[in-house]
Amino acid sequence: MEQFRDTGEDRIMSKYGNKKVQIDRYVFDSQLEGRRYRELALLERAGEIKNLRLQVPFLLQESFKKNGKTYRKIEYIADFVYEEKGQTIVEDTKGMKTDVFKLKQKLFEYKYPNLTIKEIKD
Repeated sequence: MEQFRDTGEDRIMSKYGNKKVQIDRYVFDSQLEGRRYRELALLERAGEIKNLRLQVPFLLQESFKKNGKTYRKIEYIADFVYEEKGQTIVEDTKGMKTDVFKLKQKLFEYKYPNLTIKEIKD
């Protein structure tokens, strides 16, 4: 999660037309993600969930070399991960599903069979 840059503006435009928003000490990629953070933070304070984490990376494929070329690792970065009733919940806020997300979701489902990405939509 990037730190908020004090530009005098509370919102910054992103690649997909989302408006970045600052809440607490975090900058979120969309208003939807920011709203969901507020909800989860309240649930954590109320004891409904625990161990709320933001921007958690999951390794989908290791980096490797082939024919002298180095290929970077592939990661899926979840917006939120937390514990609820003894289960690990992985969440992603989505205004639109990109082709990259669809591919990473398939790789995630294969590599982490005990976890599922819960999509939070606008």
